[in-house]
Amino acid sequence: MLAKILRVICKLLFRVEVRGLENVPKDEGLLIVANHESFLDGLLLGLFLPKKATFVVHTSVLKKWAFRQALRLTPHLAVDPSSPLAMKKVIKLLQAGQNVVIFPEGRITLTGSLMKVYDGPGFVAAKTSAVILPVRIDGAAESYFGRLTRHHPRRLLPKVTLTVMPTTSIVMPKSTHHGFPTGKQRRRIAGEGMRSVMQKMLFQAQKSRTLFEAFLDAYDKFGGNYRFIEDMNEVEETYQDLLKKSLALGRIVTKVSASGEVVGVLMPNITNTIALFLGMSAFNRVPAMLNYTAGTAGMQNACIAADVKTIITSHKFIETAKLESVIEGLTGLNVLYLEDLRADFGVVDRAWLIGYALHYPRAAMEVNKSTERAVVLFTSGSEGKPKGVVHSHKNLLSNLSQVLAVLDVNPTDKIMLVLPVFHAFGFLASLLGVFNGVKLVVFPSPLQYKVIPEVIYDRGCTVFIATSTFFANYAKFAHPYDFYKLRLVIAGAEKLNEEVRKTYNDKFGIRILEGYGATECAPVLSANTPMANLNGSVGQFVPGLEHKLESVPGIAVGGLLHVRGENVMMGYYLYDAPGVLCPPEDGWYNTGDIVEVDAQGYVHIKGRVKRFAKVAGEMVSLEVVEQIANTAAPTCMHAASTVSDAQRGESIILFTTDNKLKREDLQIVAKNLKLPELAVARKIILIEELPLLGTGKTDYVTLKQMAEAT
Repeated sequence: MLAKILRVICKLLFRVEVRGLENVPKDEGLLIVANHESFLDGLLLGLFLPKKATFVVHTSVLKKWAFRQALRLTPHLAVDPSSPLAMKKVIKLLQAGQNVVIFPEGRITLTGSLMKVYDGPGFVAAKTSAVILPVRIDGAAESYFGRLTRHHPRRLLPKVTLTVMPTTSIVMPKSTHHGFPTGKQRRRIAGEGMRSVMQKMLFQAQKSRTLFEAFLDAYDKFGGNYRFIEDMNEVEETYQDLLKKSLALGRIVTKVSASGEVVGVLMPNITNTIALFLGMSAFNRVPAMLNYTAGTAGMQNACIAADVKTIITSHKFIETAKLESVIEGLTGLNVLYLEDLRADFGVVDRAWLIGYALHYPRAAMEVNKSTERAVVLFTSGSEGKPKGVVHSHKNLLSNLSQVLAVLDVNPTDKIMLVLPVFHAFGFLASLLGVFNGVKLVVFPSPLQYKVIPEVIYDRGCTVFIATSTFFANYAKFAHPYDFYKLRLVIAGAEKLNEEVRKTYNDKFGIRILEGYGATECAPVLSANTPMANLNGSVGQFVPGLEHKLESVPGIAVGGLLHVRGENVMMGYYLYDAPGVLCPPEDGWYNTGDIVEVDAQGYVHIKGRVKRFAKVAGEMVSLEVVEQIANTAAPTCMHAASTVSDAQRGESIILFTTDNKLKREDLQIVAKNLKLPELAVARKIILIEELPLLGTGKTDYVTLKQMAEAT
């Protein structure tokens, strides 16, 4: 009777919604695991799950009188999750066929994200071969029963959702004396297994929605007056400001385009650009984010591939970036300027915005599905003409959920956004801020190496995402104290230079976390995190991503990586078939990268298939060639390319900014690193600086042309 009364009260107060009850098996002896959001969690699970269970609680909970009284109503076991002996009691309960509820984190979250997962619950699951039933609790952290900081939104009675996920299990590794894990290592591996279960649960429980709906959800959660975004105008704007801009800009675009049309966006990193693509999302226009550093030919080819007829840009931006000649060179395109279009936003439009759209934004938007196209991004063109990468709303939001399942980024943070939003990592970082109440400092260009460290210092940024090349340049000009507040520094898009890693550790006391991504995967595939990091790797795969390795002749270690998951693109738009979607075969995307995945699941990049040279019948990685050069002259920049060689098949050429580097130096380093003589470049060419793409990657197409011209 008491349980029924409490269930009614909780439904009324917290509008509790339970999803996935069909995933609850009929069998007993379940290990029910859940994330820990508040002091309400145990009560909610006990009231709304159709299974009687013993609750495992931390011993410290029993020190509080109120909780001792509440626990008298249900079977419970007080343990210290860090104690191996305590877990034996839990094992006995499961072996006796009882259901057990446990919170693997052992404490209520202070960040809103998953916290440290103790090894004990994983060991219990593996030892007993128990069926694990994961349950995602969402919303309780926002109540005053949670323990979030003042920067997080708090509500008196937030809506709470319990999502029951499909059952799973953890396999205990065998223990022998022949190279297999010891008892302590087995416990640790089982703990890692439980962490993986929890991360996958957080990802799988995501809602199906569009980008604009995700924006409106954030608006509702944090409030219209929540200030979170600023650009170089130095005005911190609110969700209300961004909503107003996005609706106005979206309506403007509807006047010059048809529903479902792909429209080019040629804009810098400013708040208005983010508002523009959100507004286009609201009215079912598909933004094609054009790379303004690609030149006339690069942009023209991108527009042809995506069948873009209209480009939205800004007079001020074109003048500031000195792109007049680039725009003049574009043919067959209708280039429109926001300054001119705003003049057509008349009295009726203003009345619609103020009187209707701002009050009922969900009603004002066009009906759209999460599986429909949301954006077209473009490959860098480092290996030929750019390809249009078509992502659905689900692709983008799935990758965002995958990232948030493994990385703690929350409203206490401030992101320094320097990567352009036409870059996949820059686009994701903008969504990360907007949809999660994380403050954003939007900076117009990553090339202002002297200014950016000062802005990070001045604005108190805590999260910084860039490429290895950009990090190297920032370090040259940054004061040792400029980065004092940074807690997450993430490198992607290219291999992290070991010297850059060392510089940030020695000069700034910062650990750079290296990740791996592809535009086609929205973009994150794997990442090192504060919870799981291995130097030299690019981290573990994000949850919900399948992978397989295809053997490549001539390459003994590793294989060609293929991936499949909800974050993998809908398909390509190709130059030779404009506007025709070419989906990946059976959903599998061929990354073109040779990788090795170790026993702990860490991914090690060996190089791109196209960046292997066949020298005297042997496959040689050009990344290894560059590694030798970086070791010989760590303070300079190096890049390898190839030319045809009648006798050897191919010959390797090294471009370097070091005027003292000699082939003998490379040979000594190769010998010390126990690398083959074939990995030593045959010819060294001095260059003032390496050609770079706008994304910060080395422009290997230009280098190839330079190599062939020698």
